[in-house]
Amino acid sequence: MNWKIAFALGAFSLAAVTTQASAADLAARPYTKAPPMIAAIYDWSGFYIGANGGYGSSRNCWDGTVGFPAGIAEGCHDATGAVAGGQIGYRWQSSAFVFGLEAQGDWADLSGRNASAVFGVANRTRVDAFGLFTGQVGYAWNNALLYVKGGAAVTSNRYRGIGTGGLAGAEFDGANDTRWGGTIGVGIEYGFAPNWSVGLEYDHLFMGRHDVTLTANGALAPVGTFSRTDRIGQDVDLITARINYRFGGPIIAKY
Repeated sequence: MNWKIAFALGAFSLAAVTTQASAADLAARPYTKAPPMIAAIYDWSGFYIGANGGYGSSRNCWDGTVGFPAGIAEGCHDATGAVAGGQIGYRWQSSAFVFGLEAQGDWADLSGRNASAVFGVANRTRVDAFGLFTGQVGYAWNNALLYVKGGAAVTSNRYRGIGTGGLAGAEFDGANDTRWGGTIGVGIEYGFAPNWSVGLEYDHLFMGRHDVTLTANGALAPVGTFSRTDRIGQDVDLITARINYRFGGPIIAKY
């Protein structure tokens, strides 16, 4: 029996030696470098569509030129109220700079009045719609964008003469007009999801001075009868909150 035990021990020792030699012959496991970090870069490029809402104030100054207020500065008033509408545009990004074109259209309810320097008369202005057609230049910090804009503006306006005293509250003449001017603005926008962003924007509209002819509405003279011509100057200030949905690829991965 001893020779069997010796033979088994010898075989076991030979196997152990062979295993160690084979392990020594194996090459060392190569070191693999961890993959580099990937920074997610928000991409502002693409078409977008959105909605906006906020507050507006329109400064309107009436100066009589023809008719009973000729040569009289009738005074100014602020027409204030809510605005709401939508916008559509396109942006393209080069490095951190963002360029864009945008069209915006809003319903408005900006209304105000003042007592005229002409006795017994008050003048009222209402801006009931406006549009902006602008170019943009901005700078992006990943998903935060600061931009300036400028271009053309258009407003839709209603002008009314209102009696005071014995005719208090009665409209006696009026006119409607659409006028074109310019606009400049500034905004900040934040991308809170791959294709969604929210923002806050301020715009100033330079609408100039236009001669507006008001006609009677039948209260004091036959409908359509010439009443007066006023040179009306107008500026508009807007503050709106915006939300946009952008079509296209949401994020670029940058190593």
